[in-house]
Amino acid sequence: MAQHSGSKELRSRLRVAPGRGPLDLTAYDSSDTPGSPGGKRRTLAATEAMRPRLAELQQRLYAQSTAGDPRRLLVVLQGMDTSGKGGTVKHVATGLNPTGVRVRTFKAPTEEERAHPFLWRIRKALPDAGEIGVFDRSHYEDVLVVRVRALAPRATWSDRYDVINRFEQSLVDDGFTLLKVFLHIGYEEQRERLLARLDRPSKHWKFDPQDIADRALWPAYQEAYAAVLERCSTDAAPWYVVPADRKWYRNWAVGTLLLQHLEMIGPAYPKAAFDVPGNRAKLLRT
Repeated sequence: MAQHSGSKELRSRLRVAPGRGPLDLTAYDSSDTPGSPGGKRRTLAATEAMRPRLAELQQRLYAQSTAGDPRRLLVVLQGMDTSGKGGTVKHVATGLNPTGVRVRTFKAPTEEERAHPFLWRIRKALPDAGEIGVFDRSHYEDVLVVRVRALAPRATWSDRYDVINRFEQSLVDDGFTLLKVFLHIGYEEQRERLLARLDRPSKHWKFDPQDIADRALWPAYQEAYAAVLERCSTDAAPWYVVPADRKWYRNWAVGTLLLQHLEMIGPAYPKAAFDVPGNRAKLLRT
């Protein structure tokens, strides 16, 4: 199946090459718009234009699962607070059939979840065959916030990179396609978005005083994210760094990556396992 125009180029531009070695996030411009079809207006139009194709491919993905095809797609979204994980889900999922999209947000683990290995709650939330799953935060929190806030000994979280890589390889072997996106927001842009939440009463529910404390840990978080991108971008499940300061670009880029990954799967409607002409004739006689 032909790939969406420009998506292959975007994928190569945003992809973190496996085995590339140490990664410096300061080298990535969070306000950049690599590969965009133009300015804000043209990019917004391009985002709308891809929705019918996304909906078509989603329907095909679900349809082929009814014939036993195990394939499914999992989108992993990570990023600092205000980077737009929730907004990305909202915009990208617009036009998709909600019955075929499974969105899961991972907050601090519950007491029950802490009593199990860290991947236990992740496995329970995986999409079924034919579904598109979206993780707003994910298993990577156990090598991000756990590392930065020292919620577990270094010996514990440092082993998890390899555990995650093996886990994701097993998913791919079982028919998953993984799209892992790091929404890269700048330090100054985050301040502006946090201030907007404080200045608008309708946004107060989105503000957490802990966000201010986390800003003091910004260098540590950037180091932790760099380690994730370096150690867990694999051939089977690479990471993509999407500049997130411009929301219109962020939504277009993630939507384009999603479309490209669906086209890589190449879902198709299954052939009927029954006599179509015969059943049509019977129906006409009723």
